[in-house]
Amino acid sequence: MSKAISRRDFMKVTGAVGAAGLLAACGGNSAASSSAASTASSAPAASADESLALSDGPVSMTISWWGGDSRHEAYQNAIKEFQAEHTNITIEPTFAAWSGWEEKMAAAFIAGNAQDVCQVNWNWLYNYSADGSKFVDLNTVSKFLDLTQWDDAAMDACYVANSQQCVPVSMTGRIFFWNMTTFNKAGITEVPKSLDDLMAAGKAFKEKLGDDYYPMHLGAYDRMILMVFYLESKYGKDWADPVTSTLNYTEDEIAEGIDFIKSLVDGHVMMNLKTYYSANSDTATHQSNEWITGKIAGIFEWDSAASKYSSALDDANKDGFTVGEEIKFGDNNGGFSKVSMGLAITKTSKCVAEAATLINFLLNEEKGASIMGSECGIPASKAGLAAAQAAGAVKDLVAEANAKVMAFTTNKLDPLFENNDLKASGTGIYQEVFDTVDYDGVAGADVVDTLLDGMESVGYTIG
Repeated sequence: MSKAISRRDFMKVTGAVGAAGLLAACGGNSAASSSAASTASSAPAASADESLALSDGPVSMTISWWGGDSRHEAYQNAIKEFQAEHTNITIEPTFAAWSGWEEKMAAAFIAGNAQDVCQVNWNWLYNYSADGSKFVDLNTVSKFLDLTQWDDAAMDACYVANSQQCVPVSMTGRIFFWNMTTFNKAGITEVPKSLDDLMAAGKAFKEKLGDDYYPMHLGAYDRMILMVFYLESKYGKDWADPVTSTLNYTEDEIAEGIDFIKSLVDGHVMMNLKTYYSANSDTATHQSNEWITGKIAGIFEWDSAASKYSSALDDANKDGFTVGEEIKFGDNNGGFSKVSMGLAITKTSKCVAEAATLINFLLNEEKGASIMGSECGIPASKAGLAAAQAAGAVKDLVAEANAKVMAFTTNKLDPLFENNDLKASGTGIYQEVFDTVDYDGVAGADVVDTLLDGMESVGYTIG
């Protein structure tokens, strides 16, 4: 690679993030009361542990999550209401933005000092608890957590090692968001609906607005997702087997996918990573001056991120934020939907009943679910969704984006795709591949082995 330092190298130089905060102790005397919830999911599972009970003494409990400012506010407001109802329970939250968060939590899971309740990524169940050792089987706490509020398919995705290791907060997938204020300045009045539209937008932005305006920007992991979206759209097959993680694509097909991403950079559709990192270092796209002021006018993001990106825009651009359309790059629908995130209870928790009661409050109960609204995506809990809708707490942009994703996506995601060694911002294999393409101007054929070797190292079967 060139001598200019890439984001991947920068992150290696500056070092890994430290471990998460220590688990707060839970204490108190047992009492034998709790509102009964329904028993279990449809999958073969453990039965409710009848010995569990809420404490009648002081309890100190912890919870952790990642997200943006609006999500932080929702969680904290919901926690205040929960503590008002359960006056003997004190909750200490730990939260931050996504960057570096998985590294923190991985260290905490390994050390056994993660929080009592953890917001988890779906693939963490496989990465850190494939043997069921890190998270409580939630079937055992069904006296306190109503598991009947979720569809079987969503629950089954969180059933690993014969254990219901988390409940899904929401389902999600990727979609385009556009700043039509900037598009209009470039003479474009409709959202892009095809590859030709994207390429035309790149040309128009460059000619009419200048070299520092781009139709969109994607980080390395986002580029990998869009590349897979493109390949699935063209070839009509999952990226990999959703159970065995056997790759379904040849080297030549993957090289073609990487070249597709390169063509977007070469066509001024997407900002070069070197250009972005030179100006922003590791700043997230929605926090960059280019996004805020409309110089970056698009993103390919999780549907649940609509509020985060729209609220970040300045007053001159905010009204232009628009949920786009999924783009077909071939004869098939590309992309996948997945469990966006879940809530789990760590096996090191000493207040499992209280932890389950908190999850039920946040996701199922009217007061908690109406506060959480759609800040973590469209609620997967039937009761939670009804409560959020009745309170007017489901944001229209998120609902629109989620509806489009769920109506379009048909492919399945395998659990290794989001392995942190692959997707980590700054240090992952995806970063290395797309840094090399952008910094050195190489073709997909020159980096496909790097990608395949990295995938094989985390457990993929390469044909």
